[in-house]
Amino acid sequence: MTPRTATLIGLTAILMWSLLSVMTVATGKIPAFQLAAMTFAIGGLVGLLTWIGRSEAAKSLKQPLVVWVVGVGGLFGYHALYFLALRFAPPAEAGLLNYLWPLLIVLFSSFLPGERLAAHHIIGAVLGLVGTVLLFAGNTSGFAPGTVPGLIAAFIAAFVWATYSVLSRRLKAVPTDAVAGFCLATAVLAALMHGLLETTVWPETGLQWLSVIALGIGPVGAAFYAWDIGMKRGDIRVLGAASYATPLLSTGFLIAAGFAKASANIALAAILIAGGGLIAAKDMVLRKR
Repeated sequence: MTPRTATLIGLTAILMWSLLSVMTVATGKIPAFQLAAMTFAIGGLVGLLTWIGRSEAAKSLKQPLVVWVVGVGGLFGYHALYFLALRFAPPAEAGLLNYLWPLLIVLFSSFLPGERLAAHHIIGAVLGLVGTVLLFAGNTSGFAPGTVPGLIAAFIAAFVWATYSVLSRRLKAVPTDAVAGFCLATAVLAALMHGLLETTVWPETGLQWLSVIALGIGPVGAAFYAWDIGMKRGDIRVLGAASYATPLLSTGFLIAAGFAKASANIALAAILIAGGGLIAAKDMVLRKR
């Protein structure tokens, strides 16, 4: 697999994650950790189904402890912190701090062997950050004292996801099949947190059940496998900068579904984020075939 192909596969994860908000809304009032347990279980099953006819795939679960700590710590740690952030802080502020992770991925990539961080990578990531700030502008409600724990959780979550993503490159020898195990372990931990903190609420309609299944197959399933391929074999700096398209596309899907309204802010944010992504991906876009 060429780096270009792996990068394109990684970009599909960003597209799938942009559907997360509208799909989550469609699931109804299922508590966060319960929804995580259900969808990560489905996501793990998606990975296991790809093992059919590949008996050697099961060997991917036999990994050193550090691999499991990075894998499960990244998936469960990030989502637990983000859910905590949404519990204590307003969604706009929590989301804005959380979306520091694309910029952090670009910056952290400079510490990887053989990776070179050029000016256009930084410029592209910063433009994406500015676009994201603009996207959230007008939706913030100030920093009330009680929101501080949630804001801190969102900030730490950004570092957790960026660290997990960049360390995936360092663990390049670990096959993507192992992500199925990480998803299933995350489902178990999320179920335990659900039992401790939440009251079970099952989907009430067929559409809600279909939305849960779709979440598990796509944004909380195939997206993590695609991201793993992109991080391990693709251009990590391009993927980091391009990740700022997630909140923008997510907003676009919410508008299309009638859950949000279009605005000039969104249009300008689209220009900044798209421009930043193209600048960061300059090498890949202009590369001679």
